[in-house]
This record gives sequence, structure tokens and C-alpha cells, in this order.
Amino acid sequence: MENKIYSITLSDGSVIENLKLNGNNFISEVPVSSESFADNCSPVIISDGETEEVHANMELVQITEMGDQYWFVLRDISEAEMEKIKMQSDIEYIAMMAGVEL
Repeated sequence: MENKIYSITLSDGSVIENLKLNGNNFISEVPVSSESFADNCSPVIISDGETEEVHANMELVQITEMGDQYWFVLRDISEAEMEKIKMQSDIEYIAMMAGVEL
């Protein structure tokens, strides 16, 4: 486990601070809920106090409560996945407007 302390800034400006990183798991000593991340991960800024990484589109993979710690994983959504999501949304909109059941 790294000794750096991380912070994550979500798109609404809320900040989750004092995080440790183990692999791809962020570890928080304070409760973290999935509601914090809902529709709030575009963009996400991850900082270790020295550098900032801006991620255009992320999603919460999981949150696991382990004793008094909360371990959570975020992942980048690829450009191909974003295109697929948009295409599916467009298809559903056209079907709705045409009165077609999918």
C-alpha cells in the first residue's frame, strides 16, 4: 500500500479526502455511499497532493465496508462504451417517438 494521501473531487465539487490507495481500491476512514457517486462522475479529479489526474467519465464499481474502513473502486468509461451508451439512448428515443416497443 502506498503512503500517499489522495483526494477525489466529483463533478458537483464535493471532495472525498484522506484516502489511501491499495491497488485500485481507495480506502476511506469515513463512510462513503454509492449515492455520492450517482450521476456525479463526469469529470472526476484524483489528486495525490502533487499531481492531479482529470478523468472525463468514470463510474463506481463497488464499495465494500471492511471493519471501520470503506474500500471503493472507480473505473474509467472508455470512449467506445460512451458511444454505445449514446447510440442505445438514441435508439430508445426514436422508438419512443415512433411508438415502437423495443
